[in-house]
Amino acid sequence: MAECEQKGLAAVLHAQSDLRIENVPCGLPEAHQVQIAVRSVGICGSDVHYWTHGRIGDFIVREPMVLGHESSGVVTVIGSSVTHLSPGDRVAIEPGVPCARCGICKAGRYNLCKSMQFCATPPVGGSLRNFYNHDASFCYKLPDSVSFDEAALLEPLSVALHACSRANLTAGATVLIAGAGPIGLVNLLVAKARGASSVVMTDLSEHRLAVAKQLGADDVVTVSLAETSEQLSERIRYTVQPANANELSGVDVAIECSGAESSIQSAIRATKSGGCVVLVGMGKPNCSIPVLEAGFREVDIRGVFRYANTYPTALQLVASGKIDLKPLITHRFSLENAIEAFEVTRDMRDNAIKVIIDCTSK
Repeated sequence: MAECEQKGLAAVLHAQSDLRIENVPCGLPEAHQVQIAVRSVGICGSDVHYWTHGRIGDFIVREPMVLGHESSGVVTVIGSSVTHLSPGDRVAIEPGVPCARCGICKAGRYNLCKSMQFCATPPVGGSLRNFYNHDASFCYKLPDSVSFDEAALLEPLSVALHACSRANLTAGATVLIAGAGPIGLVNLLVAKARGASSVVMTDLSEHRLAVAKQLGADDVVTVSLAETSEQLSERIRYTVQPANANELSGVDVAIECSGAESSIQSAIRATKSGGCVVLVGMGKPNCSIPVLEAGFREVDIRGVFRYANTYPTALQLVASGKIDLKPLITHRFSLENAIEAFEVTRDMRDNAIKVIIDCTSK
């Protein structure tokens, strides 16, 4: 392919509820970058939130921004200093590029870098487009056995790998996963791959819980909006209670993926003394939690923000067949029909779980 500026379609968010499919230019990659002909992009809840609200916390869409950060594609042009990739290589794209110079980066926790440039996080544009330039160090060559769709889903899989690592989830652990959306389901896959002896999942949707059972959940609990967090946590403890136990002890690890205040409360109460709760879901900036109970019972509460150093492991797990991401994909759309794809994701229409957009240039 001739090394010249490319022009192609992109899903551009201009303001809240104003998503347009437009032609946008893509210049030549910088020395450390590669240009990628994007193939598959998964729609994340954060993409939908930017579309419907125009912001996530302090990240506000103030100017047109391309959405999308769960992506894969084919290298078309390499920058002058890139040596490990070549045109034609199929790659997964890790969407965050840190500064690599600050103390946090040097300590290996680059997901917390204050200078992080993360796709589709204002003001940084994303990869839901035909052509995209990205730092070559954060592009991972794919084996033939891994499809573009699976490669795009290495991003949410990385979130789950980081969450289970933060929870110190070990073989034999009993686990609660609150929320059976895409992130909850990939956490289920990772928990089982790490040897969890029992995983119980909660959700409002019976369909999503049925999918969770198909993917390996040992038990499911349907959440009722009429019950208190105390009542829900008691039902969870009964579900995971060993038959020969004398008291309700709770789970070793709770992975909260919904962000709902009541779900966080239930997760803390359903976790055994000395256990750990990790907060993956993004909800209200402030919420009420039973902090005294957590303190008295030494229940650790840990935050989870994106991931670091997970993509190679995620790729190995998928390539080896240890984790199968294909059942999560329920819908596919062309880039030209991206707005409909966002509507399906927002409304969970037709039992949508993971929606993929095919960005192949026509």
